[in-house]
Amino acid sequence: MTTNAAKVAGISVGAALLGLGIPYITRIAPPQLASFITDLPVANVSLGLSFFKNGTKSEPVNAEAPFVCDASHSYRTELVSLDPLIIYIHNLITPSEITALLRAGEPEFAPSKVTKQGRQQNTNERTSSSAGLPEDDPAVQCALRRARNFLGTMFRDGWDEMGQPQLVRYTTGQRFNLHHDWFNSPLWADDGSWNTWNRIASFFAILEDDCTGGETHFPFAKSIVPPSPKGEQPWRGDIGQGEGEDEQQRPLWREHEEGGLAFRPVAGNALFWINLHPNGTGDTRTNHAGLPLESGRKTAMNIWPRQYYPYE
Repeated sequence: MTTNAAKVAGISVGAALLGLGIPYITRIAPPQLASFITDLPVANVSLGLSFFKNGTKSEPVNAEAPFVCDASHSYRTELVSLDPLIIYIHNLITPSEITALLRAGEPEFAPSKVTKQGRQQNTNERTSSSAGLPEDDPAVQCALRRARNFLGTMFRDGWDEMGQPQLVRYTTGQRFNLHHDWFNSPLWADDGSWNTWNRIASFFAILEDDCTGGETHFPFAKSIVPPSPKGEQPWRGDIGQGEGEDEQQRPLWREHEEGGLAFRPVAGNALFWINLHPNGTGDTRTNHAGLPLESGRKTAMNIWPRQYYPYE
């Protein structure tokens, strides 16, 4: 190191030490000296010690990890009803996806509406709250891609659409009276064309199940086989995913006392059903209700694939 370089280095170190020491010198120095020191110009230079605060080392801030879709995620299905077709899907949505989907929709919750005569309206038939999910969100795209793959050949890429998914939330006492997801008359396409569309099918995936009550009731759903002549209990789904032995032994669905089947909410699991007959008309046997929530909170995600019809 040359003499000049050594001098520069020495001056720099000295200035840095002086800058660090000024706050302490002013506490112990005589008033005249303290006044002189505080008037000295000190360069505002970061010394790379920002992780020290109040004499202690601060923990580094953990940035939120970006969402990664698990393309290899697998789920399991059970046939519940053939007339109408209802399929129970175990573990359709993963815990990390649930967290990301709730985070994406949380700011958008507002009182739920229903569509009548092509217009969205508030009604006391539906007392929940809803939130549209952003279709460009990675977790939303992940869920839509999995749902699209489930549909197989009933969905026509480049023509049909998955549509915008929606979160729906129920708190104590809230409900959705008997209704259907399909429209009495197909709606016009959003692109300004003369094409129309209707909801060919529905996915109803539970994201939060910290509640009692709040079953989804299909009054016209029927078990695939008739009751046993020997009186055996009908199959009511594999054990649930809840914690504790009692919770795990509860059936996932039951025969409702007023007819049909009622499905209890289980986070991660979903129901799938077909809304339309082959000729495009609505299947009234898919009418269903969100029974009143007795306590707690239930949040679910609706996915409504759109089947398009060309103008004729």
